This record gives sequence, structure tokens and C-alpha cells, in this order.
Amino acid sequence: MKKVIFILSTVALVLFTQSTNAQKSQNIVDIAVSVDDFSTLVTALKAADLVGALQGDGPFTVFAPVNSGFAKIDANTLNSLLEPANKEKLAAILTYHVVAGKIVAADVVAALEKGNGKAELTTLNGGKVTAVSKDGGIFLMDANGNYSKIAKTDVMASNGVIHIIEDVVMPQ
Repeated sequence: MKKVIFILSTVALVLFTQSTNAQKSQNIVDIAVSVDDFSTLVTALKAADLVGALQGDGPFTVFAPVNSGFAKIDANTLNSLLEPANKEKLAAILTYHVVAGKIVAADVVAALEKGNGKAELTTLNGGKVTAVSKDGGIFLMDANGNYSKIAKTDVMASNGVIHIIEDVVMPQ
């Protein structure tokens, strides 16, 4: 029985390592494209012409909203943002979800401890988003005072890290 458990443990470790290594060899866009729950994000990245930028060397930290987060935006507003005429506005919103550098969950927790439960981050569009510890979780507070829960952390990519958030955060 011990031998069977050892073999199963070894197989699980090998599969986990291969999965982790495969993920690390993918860039942020590759990972986003491979996750169904990021389909709206990928559509928006294409419409804003940001795919190439997020395939670059980085490193980047991306706070990636899931489809249900985008669904909370009025459909007419979202469709309008995806139009070519609003490419710059959409790019400003999307780059508000990106921070230069690789900030893993442990870094955020350390900054929250140092900042008494708050840590301000400067986004690629020059705006500020604040990580906040509340209600037993970590949230992002946007410039308008709205919160988005960080649902999953540390999805490692070859050019940075993705943290999955439940809502779209908006610049002022």
C-alpha cells in the first residue's frame, strides 16, 4: 500500500511540475486566451490593441477580471467601449488593471501589513489602485471607491503574474 501511495504521489508531483512549467512558459496573453472565463478580457485586449504589449518581456502584474465582472458593466457601455472609436478609452481602462513589475501575493500581503491594511499601486495608465484587506479577503479599490475581490492569486506567466479579480476596476 505504501508503494502505491508513493507512486501516486510521485505521478502527481510530476504532473503538477509539468503543469506549472507549461504555465510559466506561457506569457500573460497565452494564459488569458487559454482560460474560458477570460474571453471578454481577451476580446477587450484585442479591441484596445494591447495584445502585443502584454506579450512583451515585462514583467507585468495583471489584475484580470473574469467574464462575470465584465457582465456587471452595462451592455451598451461595454459594446461602446469595444468600438474602434473608443480604443483609447478602453486601453486606459485595461492598463488600469496592470502594474509594472512582478508583484506576487506574498508581496501584497507584506505591503498590506506595512501599510496597516492598505497598499497603493501605480498602474500602467498612471492611475492608482489600492489593495485593501477587509472582510477576510484582499480587494482592489479603484479611484471611484469601488471594490473588486481578488479571487485567485499567483498565476505565473513567463512575463509576469496574473491575479484574478471578480469585477472590473475603473480609473477616475
